[in-house]
Amino acid sequence: MCAQAADGKSSGGLIVEKRTLAENIYLMKVYAPRIAKAALPGQFVIVRASEHGERIPLTISDYDAVRGIVTLVTQVVGVSSRLICLKAEGERLTDIAGPLGRPSEFVHKTPSELMSGHWLFVGGGLGTAPIYPQVKWLHTRGATVDVVVGAKSASLLIFQEEMKAVCRALYIATDDGSVGQKGLVTDVIRRLVEENRQSYDTVVAIGPMIMMKFVAQLAQQYQIPSVVSMNTLMVDGTGMCGACRVTVGGKTQFTCVDGPEFDGALVDFDEAMRRQTMYREIEINGK
Repeated sequence: MCAQAADGKSSGGLIVEKRTLAENIYLMKVYAPRIAKAALPGQFVIVRASEHGERIPLTISDYDAVRGIVTLVTQVVGVSSRLICLKAEGERLTDIAGPLGRPSEFVHKTPSELMSGHWLFVGGGLGTAPIYPQVKWLHTRGATVDVVVGAKSASLLIFQEEMKAVCRALYIATDDGSVGQKGLVTDVIRRLVEENRQSYDTVVAIGPMIMMKFVAQLAQQYQIPSVVSMNTLMVDGTGMCGACRVTVGGKTQFTCVDGPEFDGALVDFDEAMRRQTMYREIEINGK
């Protein structure tokens, strides 16, 4: 058994499935029934690989309330993430607590608003995983969703088939042109809006900070509201450490309790990127 959030207790989640998605990127399906039942798009969990291990915030990539399964996607970037990724199928995570954070704003929309809406989701690299449950949730409620995903090369693309099943159209951009359009996700967005005359009510971007910055700027240029996820800023995931501070509309917000999603037009990305580099050495070396 495992899990939770509201009662403040947590226990290890059994890894019922593990597979490699790309180099150093792993998908794990974890038995965590209380989290799976309560989870909504946009939320995250806190994971520890060992009793004295670091608390790692991971955005929920999918959830199945019936089977009690939560899907997590982790990339090896440092000591703690490597310890998580070394876990094998049949082993347990020491802790998995959640769901945490505020769910995506669209979960509060009426059925008619959802069915009449037209969303564009943009995922960069590992950011493709957390947009999947959002696109899936909207798809099941009749919304029209297009998706743009970007990666350095075809070998680093993830969730392609899953995404195709829940969106109207999937567009791919790779740095080397090995698949899809060669270039940036913003190049694809420009083509969709300017050449294909696509109209969107909202753009949602999750991925590297620099990507989200330019997607938000482009959306603002087209007068389209944008939403970005600042999940990469989080450290402890409870708001106590203060490491996840982000300036939104001139006011200080905390990513883990006020977010992780914010209005892209109001986020101070330059400050956020400076803050992100503060913990890079600790993340890589574990100390």
